[in-house]
Amino acid sequence: MNPFTIKENALLDEKYYYSKHKSGLAVYVIPKKLSTYYAVFTTRYGSVDNEFKTQAETAYTKVPNGIAHFLEHKLFENEDGTDAFQKYAKTGAEANAFTSFIKTSYLFTCTDQFYESLQILLETVSKPYFTPETVQKEQGIIGEEIGMMNDSPGWVLTFNMLAGLYKEHSVKINIAGSAESIAKITADTLYQCYQTFYHPSNMILVLCGDIEPDRVNELLDQIIPCTPAPGIDSLYAKEAPQAVTPYTEAYMDIAKPLFSIGIKDVEIADDPAGRLEKIAYLSVILEAMFGPSSAIYNSLYEQGLITGGLGYEFEHNRSFSFIEITGETDELDTVFSQLKQAVEEIKKNGIEKEIFERAKKVVYAQTIKSFDSTEEIGNLFMANMIDSIDAFDMPDAIADVQYEKAYKLIQDMFQKDYCTVSVIKPRIEQSADTPAE
Repeated sequence: MNPFTIKENALLDEKYYYSKHKSGLAVYVIPKKLSTYYAVFTTRYGSVDNEFKTQAETAYTKVPNGIAHFLEHKLFENEDGTDAFQKYAKTGAEANAFTSFIKTSYLFTCTDQFYESLQILLETVSKPYFTPETVQKEQGIIGEEIGMMNDSPGWVLTFNMLAGLYKEHSVKINIAGSAESIAKITADTLYQCYQTFYHPSNMILVLCGDIEPDRVNELLDQIIPCTPAPGIDSLYAKEAPQAVTPYTEAYMDIAKPLFSIGIKDVEIADDPAGRLEKIAYLSVILEAMFGPSSAIYNSLYEQGLITGGLGYEFEHNRSFSFIEITGETDELDTVFSQLKQAVEEIKKNGIEKEIFERAKKVVYAQTIKSFDSTEEIGNLFMANMIDSIDAFDMPDAIADVQYEKAYKLIQDMFQKDYCTVSVIKPRIEQSADTPAE
């Protein structure tokens, strides 16, 4: 009996195979006859999950900040002293992993020996091995990584912005933690977090390429353990819509001032369909307001006020939601004044409908184009399916975005009290402002 069901999308001319493995693991196989394969194995466990309990527990456990990222590093090590990268080298696969706010992913790309590489991936994530000695060694390595993050202007800019937005929520904490927090991590704590969050029922496996689903299922049966699901309840702090502080400033070794404008959003739907709809609306709104065709961007660019354009992105998931707008300029006050004026004008009169419709087409086309690459398809599926959103529903959600509802959302979200500004200035400016002794 084939454990996979097939879902097709006639508009996209695409299909995928889905299976709920007996272990509880959700498996998605997207068949593509391309020259590359892509695999990503993801758990719903990220930096924000630092306070949790299982169904069998009555009290919440608080763990050190940065432990999800620390665990990602440790899973590549094997009991025999080798690491997973040495095994991947033999199959020719390129492997990596990353930890974000809400998930940890392990991935590889290859052109052949896909099933051999998939076996390495499954075994790497399914067989943890930690000792006090290896944990202590990793504390030094990750401590150096944290130091490099703290020297990265872009990283500091964003986390200063998040600290300006959030009072309690753990999204404001550095994903890797701090030197002090990772010093508290032990092998026992790592095993506790692993056993809680790395249960197959809390994970998804997304595979894209010329793949036989039955062979995938055979590997899963051999490697993935079947144990009772723990039932996880992560505790996330509730936030008021207002930002904590309107402005944060820091100085680093950079050539031009950088800015990040953050907008906090606490209106998050309980159901995946509601979150998908808002993701579609935010994608179109931000492209229309700040993208290359927007009036705001073109005005700032033509005046020579910004270097390299405006950057924008957003995070919207079951735990938190925010928008970030970034840029580089020597004229901070002028840029902020014009951005504020432009946003108020949009709130009053709306976006030009021609610009709005163009933005909608751009976002739709970008989504469709992602189906041309195994890696982009895999990441699109992973990012959506991890929040129980079907990636095949994304194009229709974008096509359904309506001007009037988008206008109302802009008016609701772009409130002064919901915003914060993070700025990093060249260190030379700080020196110039320091009075001589």
